[in-house]
Amino acid sequence: MKSNTSINGFTLLEALIVLVILGIVTSIAYPSYQAHLVKAARAEAMVLLLDAANRQEQYYVDNHAYTDTLSDIGVPETTANGYYTISLEVKDNEFVVKASPIAGPVANDEQCTELKINELGQKLSSGSATTQQCWNQK
Repeated sequence: MKSNTSINGFTLLEALIVLVILGIVTSIAYPSYQAHLVKAARAEAMVLLLDAANRQEQYYVDNHAYTDTLSDIGVPETTANGYYTISLEVKDNEFVVKASPIAGPVANDEQCTELKINELGQKLSSGSATTQQCWNQK
């Protein structure tokens, strides 16, 4: 008697092909994912900087002077996820609110080492990237 048993499964070559395809997809997708995380972390800092600048202007309207204390305008010293620390510099009738990366995907960000906004609403940055790139305007 003849038996009609067949063996189902993957060959070693098929498994290797799948691994190579997964490796290629991962090598393309991971840098894009990392860039997305950095962009999202910067957006969090930008929102807080814009809010701080608006609150500083409201404080000026109410008190005829800018404050150099974040708590006076109700702004936290770090972003919600703790990726940036926020600082405030006041000189005469001018201020600059700064966000400096301290943790997370932006911890070693050489492109945008600082995001800033001043009393004129000018969006500024430090680092190797342009201000437009740091503020996601390009």
